Amino acid sequence: MADRPSVLFVCVHNAGRSQMAAAWLTRLSGGAVEVRSAGSAPGEAVNPVAVEAMREVGVDIAAERPKLLTPDAVQTSDVVVTMGCGDACPFFPGVRYEDWVLDDPAGQGIEVVRPIRDEIRRRVLGLLDELGVEPVDA
Repeated sequence: MADRPSVLFVCVHNAGRSQMAAAWLTRLSGGAVEVRSAGSAPGEAVNPVAVEAMREVGVDIAAERPKLLTPDAVQTSDVVVTMGCGDACPFFPGVRYEDWVLDDPAGQGIEVVRPIRDEIRRRVLGLLDELGVEPVDA
């Protein structure tokens, strides 16, 4: 792993879970981790309820846009965290993979998305610990 580890978050539409995870890791790592997110079938826009849920905790993801997952993004990452992308995620030797089983916020109200947001934050803090990166805004 490089001095500055690289983490890629992947879900199908790159509109909810992976966007929230990328935003949490960006915030909590203070730039100590290279953070990316992508989707195997990117949506048109980030889920507005995910945007609202993150805004509630002071994290703005309104300007983010879903991005297409590429083999290069996977191959150049130290850690790839999948969230329900199934077989669409390419596999490369030497890359660490984790699968986070999380409810999909698509079509859900804010009351359902808040616990997903909070669980993602908890897992991101655990990932930072595993990477040996001290959180800056825990």
